[in-house]
Amino acid sequence: MSLWRTQPNLEALNANQKNTIGEVLGIRFEAVDDDSLTASMPVDSRTHQPYGLLHGGASVVLAETVGSTASYLCLDNSKYYCVGLEVNANHLRGLRSGRVTAVAKAVHIGRSTHVWEIRLHGDDGKPSCISRLTMAVVPLER
Repeated sequence: MSLWRTQPNLEALNANQKNTIGEVLGIRFEAVDDDSLTASMPVDSRTHQPYGLLHGGASVVLAETVGSTASYLCLDNSKYYCVGLEVNANHLRGLRSGRVTAVAKAVHIGRSTHVWEIRLHGDDGKPSCISRLTMAVVPLER
């Protein structure tokens, strides 16, 4: 059984990146299945820190982008919206080039909060970062 209340459409998710930090960093949604959403971004001058490594903040932007989008897809958007409440990241390994891929999986989908685990890895499949994102589910005001 699928986790999604709104069936994800990768083309629409990628179009939603226009004029956002996701577009600036080159974030691209790539895959969806019944319980996860995947996006990636390049590891290049847009996402490097001054020493040529993937910036930890860029990893967090990718993690929050894929996790918050996944959370949004779990909601009845006619009644609720969601906002980030807390995000953390453990940076495990530096990356210098290629793409970094993030896979978001739900830990908890509740009425007022969603918690996501987002695992990031480089082209070689080795983990580079593990992030946890907590989203607040907020009723739309009528």
